[in-house]
Amino acid sequence: MATVELWTLYAFGVSFTILRTYARISAVGFRELQVDDYLIWVAVLIYTAQCSLGYNLGVVAHGLANNGMTPDVRSALSQDDPEYAMRVIGSKIQVAGWTTAACLLWSLKLCVAFFYLRLTSGLQKYTTRIYIALSSIIITFIVIIFTIYLSCRPFNHYWQISPDPGNVCQAAVSKPIIWVTFVFNVSTDVYLLLIPIPMLWKSSLKQYKKVAATLVLSAGMLVIVCATLKSIYVIVDPVHGGELAASWGTRETFVAIVTTNLPMIFPLLKNWLAPFLPSTMGSSNAKAYKSPGSGFVTIGGGTGGGASKQTRSVPHSTHHISGSLTFDNESEEHIVRGEDMKMHHLQGAAGQQQGKNVIVVSNQVSVTSEDRDCARSNESFQVV
Repeated sequence: MATVELWTLYAFGVSFTILRTYARISAVGFRELQVDDYLIWVAVLIYTAQCSLGYNLGVVAHGLANNGMTPDVRSALSQDDPEYAMRVIGSKIQVAGWTTAACLLWSLKLCVAFFYLRLTSGLQKYTTRIYIALSSIIITFIVIIFTIYLSCRPFNHYWQISPDPGNVCQAAVSKPIIWVTFVFNVSTDVYLLLIPIPMLWKSSLKQYKKVAATLVLSAGMLVIVCATLKSIYVIVDPVHGGELAASWGTRETFVAIVTTNLPMIFPLLKNWLAPFLPSTMGSSNAKAYKSPGSGFVTIGGGTGGGASKQTRSVPHSTHHISGSLTFDNESEEHIVRGEDMKMHHLQGAAGQQQGKNVIVVSNQVSVTSEDRDCARSNESFQVV
């Protein structure tokens, strides 16, 4: 992979993460950041290590490793030859590269799982599925690490040049590593994609919003495409496949970082692009969780646009609320499908009417105002 492409993708990946963090802090405040908001920065650190390894593979090792060599070439290559040293270093980088790639991709999967856990808070059927996903992510990660570090014995055969250590000990094209990583990577991604989409399509969102939300949540399919291409290149071209796989592996992790951050960035982008969107879409930000004269209401989230926040605790009670996934800055915290759920916190943003209203939630989901004698019952939380 060209150095320019490598570091360009890295810069965009880090920029997306910074934008995500800005969007989250703007929405809920620094103190309300959740596990996935911190875990994404662990992923960025791993991404930095992976890009550094990719850079050294190209500049120091010139893309070489202990694969793609005939027995005659192996026996003729002297340990004093510079190519020998480059192949040894390249082979070690390949082992480290598989390790960092697994750590990065699986940490991003954890980010997505914890994000879904926030979205489905209170919905037992869906939180159970997410706990299954978390268990699967952890178990598959352990299996992959064991595959990398135990499939080639003794371990130093990973950088042995002569005699031929065999495919298992050629990390760049090792079939056990490739197939185990590919199968677990794709299967966990597909499972994560299937968690929110069925709920989304049963929601009360308008059709075009369901499509838009589905596209955002399904962006992870691009990761599967990159993972598939990476594996194909290695299998069909064992000589140059390792170098091609390394390039596509870097693209895969870049796409994974972007798609993991996209659901949190989408509301911010929607606000920025509102003046250029059709009126029905651009004006929806002003309607999110808003009832006349009451200001914005968020469920489990915060307020955007720099509005000051005021929180009121409510007694724990069960409510029947009609709503669904939101992609507005005010809240991206919960998916609600008209099912019973426990409301732990309800926040009202002051906005332009700060100090005028206090939102009180009852079993009928009524809205009352302390400053004006008006009441509304059966208030429906509309999501845009």
